[in-house]
Amino acid sequence: MAFTVTMMSWSIIEYGKQMAASGELGHAMNAIKWGTDYFIKAHPQPNVLYGEVGDGNTDHNCWQRPEDMTTDRRAYKIDPSNPGSDLAGETAAAMAAASIVFRHSDPAYSSELLRHAYQLFDFADKYRGKYDSSITVAQKYYRSISGYNDELLWAAAWLYQASGNQHYLDYLGKNGDSMGGTGWGMTEFGWDVKYPGVQTLVAKFLMQGKAGHYAPVFERYQQKAEYFMCSCLGKGSRNVQKTPGGLIFRQRWNNMQFVTSASFLATVYSDYLASAGRDLKCSAGNVAPAELLGFAKSQVDYILGDNPRATSYMVGYGNNYPQRVHHRASSIVSIKVNPSFVSCRGGYATWFSSKGSDPNLLVGAVVGGPDAYDNFGDRRDNYEQTEPATYNNAPILGILARLNAGHGGYNQLLPGIISVSPSLLNPFTFPISILVCKYSPQLY
Repeated sequence: MAFTVTMMSWSIIEYGKQMAASGELGHAMNAIKWGTDYFIKAHPQPNVLYGEVGDGNTDHNCWQRPEDMTTDRRAYKIDPSNPGSDLAGETAAAMAAASIVFRHSDPAYSSELLRHAYQLFDFADKYRGKYDSSITVAQKYYRSISGYNDELLWAAAWLYQASGNQHYLDYLGKNGDSMGGTGWGMTEFGWDVKYPGVQTLVAKFLMQGKAGHYAPVFERYQQKAEYFMCSCLGKGSRNVQKTPGGLIFRQRWNNMQFVTSASFLATVYSDYLASAGRDLKCSAGNVAPAELLGFAKSQVDYILGDNPRATSYMVGYGNNYPQRVHHRASSIVSIKVNPSFVSCRGGYATWFSSKGSDPNLLVGAVVGGPDAYDNFGDRRDNYEQTEPATYNNAPILGILARLNAGHGGYNQLLPGIISVSPSLLNPFTFPISILVCKYSPQLY
């Protein structure tokens, strides 16, 4: 959830102008605030953060509408005795990034978010440990494989971008080598592995001329950022796997999360390079920024239906999209239509096993997607391919805005001002998973 909010915020920071042009900026900001309001409630003390409500085992035993839920709602927290630097670090990053989004439209709220981000970073840095060693019920579902060093660097990068405080730039400069920021060359970016995101942000700071005497360290971050970009293009020393249809393929279960995240990094880095007037340096030769953006566009076009199956993997978009999504509220009749209670196991018997299309359309949700050979099974029990996730959708917001509205005609390395009419911000909540900018692949 925190990674979702961080990536939505980054989308607005880079492409808020383009979102505003299509009338979607207010919706996107509302969705972020839905998340950050929750984080504020989940952070009642400087060194306490609630990280999970309920547990995966009992929740997976039930197929019910949210209104009917009967499962245990126990809350699990991290604190100095039970630390979780990765969780606190990512939540600090989310709060810091979101503070930039609200800086002009709601300065008081922006300051509140930044205060929470400062506290969460200090908590994460002082009390070191992996969150799933403290919230052990998360291990089966969201195990922290990469540890917490990447999140500490990621949080420092966002706090520097949000505050301009030299302390956080120093943190990146002094800890880049020891924490892996300059050492890990990755071909994956997502909710667990943040290194390519950190490396891309630090490369931005370097191109902005902010590195100072840390320039040699920041150049090593940038080399690893470019290693990631080159691997996505197939022009590096170790390249990402792709399906015959051209989609990045990392794993069978929810592969699309890596597609949207990698494509977002490629999009912003393309604009950073163009603003700096330089090319991407790959082992196979120099690459123009436009080629990097073209790669991101190819991935989005695939998601929206330009693929061997002619299937859109965004629910509700196009003529051929998943009809049996692995999503409880989507698959069970609305409580407004039939208020009869749906029991834990009854939901499985009646609704999960149904071969019919979803009664409620989860418009805009990006599902897990096809396998390594572009094959896809539209079945509700095929959770590896038909389950949606908010962190699939969050990175694609910025890419869609960029592809729909173009570059925006300004230097991407200069600080942008996000402005939105207060009348566009209303108290209604917008589910994070369904925000979509209007984009037709044929029109770009």
